[in-house]
Amino acid sequence: MQQKSKLFLQALKYSIPHLGKCIQKQHLNHYNFADHYYSRIKLKINQQTKCLQNKPKISELARNIPSRSFSCKEFLPTKQENEKSLSENMDAFEKVRPKLETQPQEEYEIINAEVKHGGFVYYQEGCCLVRSKDEEADNDNYEVLFNLEELKLDQPFIDSIRVAPDEKYVAAKIRTEDSEASTCIVVKLSDQPLLEASFPNVSSFEWVKDEEEEDVLFYTFQRNLRCHDVYRATFGDNKRNERFYTEKDPSYFVFLYLTKDSRFLTINIMNKTTSEVWLIDGLSPWDPPVLIQKRIHGVLYYVEHRDDELYILTNVGEPTEFKLMRTAADTPAIMNWDLFFTMKRNTKVVDMDMFKDHCVLFLKHSNLLYVNVIGLADDSVRSLKLPPWACGFIMDTNSDPKNCPFQLCSPIRPPKYYTYKFAEGKLFEETGHEDPITKTSRVLRLEAKSKDGKLVPMTIFHKTDSEDLQKKPLLVHVYGAYGMDLKMNFRPERRVLVDDGWILAYCHVRGGGELGLQWHADGRLTKKLHGLADLEACIKTLHGQGFSQPSLTALTAFSAGGVLVGALCNFNPDLLRAVTLEAPFLDVLNTMMDTTLPLTLEELEEWGNPSSDEKHKNYIKRYCPYQNIKPQHYPAIHITAYENDERVPLKGIVNYTEKLKEAIAEHAKNTGEGYQSPNIILDIQPGGNHVIEDSHKKITAQIKFLYEELGLDNTSVFENLKKYLKF
Repeated sequence: MQQKSKLFLQALKYSIPHLGKCIQKQHLNHYNFADHYYSRIKLKINQQTKCLQNKPKISELARNIPSRSFSCKEFLPTKQENEKSLSENMDAFEKVRPKLETQPQEEYEIINAEVKHGGFVYYQEGCCLVRSKDEEADNDNYEVLFNLEELKLDQPFIDSIRVAPDEKYVAAKIRTEDSEASTCIVVKLSDQPLLEASFPNVSSFEWVKDEEEEDVLFYTFQRNLRCHDVYRATFGDNKRNERFYTEKDPSYFVFLYLTKDSRFLTINIMNKTTSEVWLIDGLSPWDPPVLIQKRIHGVLYYVEHRDDELYILTNVGEPTEFKLMRTAADTPAIMNWDLFFTMKRNTKVVDMDMFKDHCVLFLKHSNLLYVNVIGLADDSVRSLKLPPWACGFIMDTNSDPKNCPFQLCSPIRPPKYYTYKFAEGKLFEETGHEDPITKTSRVLRLEAKSKDGKLVPMTIFHKTDSEDLQKKPLLVHVYGAYGMDLKMNFRPERRVLVDDGWILAYCHVRGGGELGLQWHADGRLTKKLHGLADLEACIKTLHGQGFSQPSLTALTAFSAGGVLVGALCNFNPDLLRAVTLEAPFLDVLNTMMDTTLPLTLEELEEWGNPSSDEKHKNYIKRYCPYQNIKPQHYPAIHITAYENDERVPLKGIVNYTEKLKEAIAEHAKNTGEGYQSPNIILDIQPGGNHVIEDSHKKITAQIKFLYEELGLDNTSVFENLKKYLKF
């Protein structure tokens, strides 16, 4: 449920174990608006590149504007029928598991967080923080800087790494799979690396150097998922650690970002709809910070720097979508902001990166990805449409001012490297072995007309040679909250399902961010029911156009996506046969009434304040999944919950499941003999928390559940897994 708004440089709030021991936590050195958290991929054999076009095309998406100024740990009694042995399928899965953890190694390998600084690459190797010379990074010739086992944590991994400007120190944020709490370690770099300091509960952190050539570490302290305090610390002979800033408003959180040129450290103070930024001079970090613009309700802005100018991505003015503005660094207030670049309406700013002479914007329009390259010297704009199969991207960390490397991916296609070369003005694709999925599957982009006439985009995947799609199983994905895009990163199990004949449909409903800020605004607070209407329209449209049928349709969601799924199960359960939910948010009303929960105050902008606003309370009652359970037939539901989830409390999921089972039992009693009650399974994962997405057991259980509930042969999927692994 509780997710933080994205900053240019978004702390990778949720770690993503990738089906095995390798866990990617790349803290990217650029801004990131998208809700895509991918495993970092390193290509092994694709060495050549080819140019995708000879001449960049100027798109209507980009218009360069002449500068002008304007102003509880409760567990359900475990029932035997819900604990049927998974041993057969687990055995089958374990046979392919060793390959799955490393596959396809001849195509890509998953690597941990890494940072290049000076002549070294810093990264995690096994349980150690290590570094190696850049040219030897792939040769297992590395220097151990710190052994994570010294922290005595359970399965620790490195979330992100920061190297001090002169490489005297390296800081790394360490996490575990069991908790969102992070520990920041500082290691002194020398012939004998030494642990200099350790700070608990750190969220974001950055290095700067002061006038005395002393390294200063700024970091934010997180308490109960709330991040309100900024500290600064020095080491060596002049050791100190002091609180620098405290945010008083509990509905806001604080995040640090170092501009790409390292000129300014920004203190970003945000909630879901409003932001405020302070600048710390990267050359004089002990001077008082400078306020850019005092917070104005409804105004979001984020700051980069180049050549004594601030580039500000903001939604101020009309239309209330993001636009790029700039001002002199010494006159940062809003009355001095000049409109520099704007996007076509309904365009989502997905990501932004700043280079010496260029600003690169990644955009989404009509459910397709684009790259806009703005020449900062001549204000030129080049717009390139990215390959239509691409649904998400990963920006590479990069200090080369001549190139902009990135990766594209889809739910069924692993990431592939691309590079935009500024001098040539061309996009190059890394060539090599062609993924067979390009020939064996199709990606379609359709629209569904919602109840109020709004067109809702959908992305659909299926096998090219599938016949009679109406008889094929369909797995529908939805999210629709916080202005976040529906996750469309590569997932091997999704690839397996498509190979086995499934149709995958991703419904980009209102409340999400796929069509910009207004798309989110049209699906939050007292417009949440728009998202439900959109989801219902999408599924009906899919069925109407020959994609599967209700008896072969399953719906899946994670976290806040559970609100729409749970609501649909209450109001139109006949559209579905089965549902899988992961860490779902199902009791909106009681959660938002409980201000003792750590993030309730931050969530008021998304769901409303039922404690003080009767209108909000009554509206939430209309769609809240828990509040609207009633005796009727429901689809089969498989819920995965996490014992230590700090964002969606386990107690609410347990209460929902109990109430749902009671309603189903009452319906069965009223219906009489012959009625077959749906399976309602609550799978409580011990140890895990909201940020843990994938595990072998979870994937196996969900696949088994879907195949059994839809009446499919559940052994074929494991054979398909083996075939997939061979490529």
